[in-house]
Amino acid sequence: MSLDPGQQPPVNPGVRRTVVRSVAVLVGMFAFAFALVPLYDVFCRVTGINGKVDTTAQAIVHEEVDDSRYVTVQFITRNGSGLPWNLEVETRQVRIHPGQSAEVGFAFQNASGEGTWGRAVPSVSPSSATRHLRKVSCFCFEEQHLAPGERLELPLVFQLARDLPPEVNTVTLVYTLYPVTRDEPLQARATAGKGDEA
Repeated sequence: MSLDPGQQPPVNPGVRRTVVRSVAVLVGMFAFAFALVPLYDVFCRVTGINGKVDTTAQAIVHEEVDDSRYVTVQFITRNGSGLPWNLEVETRQVRIHPGQSAEVGFAFQNASGEGTWGRAVPSVSPSSATRHLRKVSCFCFEEQHLAPGERLELPLVFQLARDLPPEVNTVTLVYTLYPVTRDEPLQARATAGKGDEA
């Protein structure tokens, strides 16, 4: 049987079904790719994998200190690209017992001629120690603003849990500085804040 030149051939239902399924799979893959990064971040925070740490304050737990061993806690600071700041730590490492709390000072310095926003993003190594590190007070909980040439000193108060795995003898805490983009100038934000308080 021959078709007229202007007539379309009939569409096979099996081909149509395959095309619909393929398009549905492509849409699903596209949606999954968008959701993968936030899902991965949540998974890392819950399990402590990849050194992701919680960015909210935790209370000190009053527990017996394990005097039988010391753990070395090291601090490393890094500057991310695009932020003209320096981040220094007053002590590169401390030795504490599990169950003990400690305080270490950090200093931010804006080396540029203009005010900028930034944030220090932490990570912990080994990842098995992440769930045993409690941050009571940390500059990493919020964004910071530094005026031109300003120096800002802030503390980190933390506690190592007593149930830190016995094979962990050294915990490394790394802070990397990243720029934060703000649409609204700081002066406008300050004015708006004063208006709210009045």
